[in-house]
Amino acid sequence: MKRVTGIGGIFFKCIDPVKMNEWYKTHLGLETSPYGAKFEWEQQSESSKKGYTLWSPFPDITKYFEPSSKDFMINYRVYDITALVEALKNEGVTILDEIATYEYGKFVHILDPEGNKIELFEANDGE
Repeated sequence: MKRVTGIGGIFFKCIDPVKMNEWYKTHLGLETSPYGAKFEWEQQSESSKKGYTLWSPFPDITKYFEPSSKDFMINYRVYDITALVEALKNEGVTILDEIATYEYGKFVHILDPEGNKIELFEANDGE
């Protein structure tokens, strides 16, 4: 079974996300929005389809990374989130929530052995 197929996003806490977006736009040329920056790429299996990786600063007071106390969270793209969650449950991995479905994909959160929150993402782009 396919599991992780790539990095879906890198999220980190900072004091001022707006200022951070502007700094990265000005100094490193990132095309930022209020949500950060999107890096598009072509999928290996079907080069006509585009995928993306997000880079996103979060306010330092965000609760989104909880229960982890870390200042970052990585989002991994996965192939079949439903089958993967079942396999992870059988392997004793801590699943934090139910699979949530949005127009752009499905999400679920898990914990690694050191308490880092991980976001799993099955995109609606076919990869």
